[in-house]
Formats: sequence, structure tokens, C-alpha cells
Amino acid sequence: MVSREDLESFLIRMDLEHDEVDDGMYLVRGPNSGLPVVVHYSAPLLLCRMKLMDLPKDEGGKNGELYRTLLELNACDVVHGAYGIENGELILSDTLELETLDFHELRASLESIELAASGHMNRIRALAGVEGEG
Repeated sequence: MVSREDLESFLIRMDLEHDEVDDGMYLVRGPNSGLPVVVHYSAPLLLCRMKLMDLPKDEGGKNGELYRTLLELNACDVVHGAYGIENGELILSDTLELETLDFHELRASLESIELAASGHMNRIRALAGVEGEG
């Protein structure tokens, strides 16, 4: 099973900027999206989570196209993890088993999350009606 020390060595080996913000919880920044990924060592799992944005209120079902697009992206374009909604936030997340985790699987997961975020954000923000917000 991958230890916390192994996880830290993987992050260093990937040359990712990271800080341990709580016991076993790391804030990781990759080179593409600039958005932080929270990586939480919670044996027997490793949880990877990136907040993309706060979702606008869905007044009158106007977010239907956004939700449909997110489901389509989950099915066809997100290799590791999936889009989800939690407490009014749009997130990308992936859950990995520490028992079988290796460097290459972690790298693939983090790269997939970051590439999905950087590649889809303009489209998602436009559908959410927040393309002008930072």
C-alpha cells in the first residue's frame, strides 16, 4: 500500500507544486489549468478533487444544457474521474485505491483532471453564463 511518504515522493517526482495543508491533505498545482487539486490521503483511498466554479442558480431549468454537457463529457472525454456537483460547486474528482496505486496511475489521474479542466472550462463557463467572471 502506498504510504503518505510515497505519495509525497510521487508529487516531488512529478515536479508538482504542493503544500500539505492538513494531515494527509495536499494542495497541488499543476502546470496547465492553474487550478489547485486537493489530494487527500484517506486510507484505503486517495481522493483527488478540483473545484472549478460555483454553479449559478438553476432558475427555470436553464442549466439543463450545462448538466447534459457535463454528463456527455464524463462519458466521452474525461479519462480519469468525473464532473460532479457538491454544495453548489462544480468539481472534478477521482478516487484511487492506495493498495494498488503507483506513480503512473497517480500522474495519469492528476493530468486527466487538469487537462479536462483546462480544455473544457471555456465551454462550461459559457453554458453556465459566467464566461466573464474570474
